[in-house]
Amino acid sequence: MRVKSGYDPVLAVSVAVAQIVLSMGAQYGQTNREQLDPLAFGLLTAGPAALVFRRKYPVISSAVALLVTYVYTWLDYPLGPVYLAPIIVLTTLVLGGRRRAAWVMAAVTWAVFLAYGAVGDGAAPAGIFHDLAITAFILLVMVVAELASIVRERRAQQQRAAEEEMRRQASEERLTMARELHDVLAHNISLIHVQASTALHLIDDNPEQARTALATIKAASKDVLGEMRSVLNVLRDGAPRSPTAGLDRLDELAERSGLDVTLERETPRPLSPQVERAAYRIVQESLTNAARHAPGARVRVRLGYGSRELAVEVTDTGPTTPAVLAEQGGGNGIPGMRERASALGGTLVAGPSGTGFRVSARLPLPEETT
Repeated sequence: MRVKSGYDPVLAVSVAVAQIVLSMGAQYGQTNREQLDPLAFGLLTAGPAALVFRRKYPVISSAVALLVTYVYTWLDYPLGPVYLAPIIVLTTLVLGGRRRAAWVMAAVTWAVFLAYGAVGDGAAPAGIFHDLAITAFILLVMVVAELASIVRERRAQQQRAAEEEMRRQASEERLTMARELHDVLAHNISLIHVQASTALHLIDDNPEQARTALATIKAASKDVLGEMRSVLNVLRDGAPRSPTAGLDRLDELAERSGLDVTLERETPRPLSPQVERAAYRIVQESLTNAARHAPGARVRVRLGYGSRELAVEVTDTGPTTPAVLAEQGGGNGIPGMRERASALGGTLVAGPSGTGFRVSARLPLPEETT
């Protein structure tokens, strides 16, 4: 990576060559002016030489270039190409954010050239047209420089906005992955915990049911590893960004929950990945809560595919096994489900329903899915 030194020798040499060569051609059309001599060539070189320092010392180099141009003009040398260096230094000041210095120097230049037009060549004053031409030329240079500065600033703002948007999206992706990992781990570890408690409770009196619980633990541990691998795959280059959790996996989810689950789907149809993921996780968390707090309960899961929203309802009948197996205590399950629903502009209500518990969510459907 090359680091800028703050000096522009290439530009200075290029402008010096251009001013000298073009001025040599200009003198053939300006026979009433002084012919180029060593002093003139020195001045044509000195102005561009100041450009070497235009980035490191912009105000000083601009003042030097302009002073050299004033001297050259008042000595009646051929005009025209000598103004390349002043144009560049004034533009550099504006683009560098030194607008006040640029406009002050432009005003001084305007006054010097008007004075030259009035008395500089010893002849009759140049007149109003000369003054208007000088004014228009200087204003044109400054306005173009200001427009270029505005364009540069807007591009910089757009770039900053794009970078900020990329950072925001990356932050949202990290949050999504963290939430997915939380839900995957919470569901499967809770399931493993409940089934392990069941196995310990029944291993002496009913070893067959204990064996079933252990088989569920084995399947759940395998599933959690698979789901974690699927979520973490988004960190790999080229990995798909769409989530793997979808409503087509509800039967599998219900089977391994260890509960008596009834699934009801009303006029199912394809949904957006965001809605599918949110609905799946809400059902998953609801089954996790039922397994923890109401072991042995019958659970009913209903999905209502409306024209504008998806209704998700999970109800259980309450615990039917000994209370020692029911998990007590709070957690982030219900707040997490509410956050998922709110993120899509939906609502979620959870609370007791008879002897059991009920979770009801309504998730708006994007227009393309209606």
